[in-house]
Amino acid sequence: MALLAGLVPGLLIAPSAQAARPASAPAAPAPAARAGAGAARDVYVPPVTYPRRGTVWYTGRKYSVRWDASHPPARISNRSGRIMLRHAGLTLDPALAEGFDIRVGRAEVTVPDVPPGRYRIVLFGDSGNFSPEFVITRGNRPGGASGPQGMSAQ
Repeated sequence: MALLAGLVPGLLIAPSAQAARPASAPAAPAPAARAGAGAARDVYVPPVTYPRRGTVWYTGRKYSVRWDASHPPARISNRSGRIMLRHAGLTLDPALAEGFDIRVGRAEVTVPDVPPGRYRIVLFGDSGNFSPEFVITRGNRPGGASGPQGMSAQ
């Protein structure tokens, strides 16, 4: 490829992808340039740890959504978090929680009156990431317990 670049004027070889582009084509901006005038910032995508696969939530109950916030980068581009439900490929309005610090690792939500089914939590901060699929159903948990699978509703 280097030989080709030497033979074809105005052709640059991108070593990482071994792809060619004309010399006149603008290069992609560096990460610091995309982040704005300040220093480079890191995108933070902490994995959702609760709810887990197999979790059952009940409408009208409060639960604590949790994520692994143990290793945040030094400079996060968006620290303000938002939690939403996703069902059948659609992210549902309104947000269950918003305006919390994504570095905290948890936020309290109240399950809205939604049809029973399989759902996912979407945690937004820098980017959106999903919980494993879990179930929301109507009514109270049998026996009057306050939360699913040993987790207390708060």
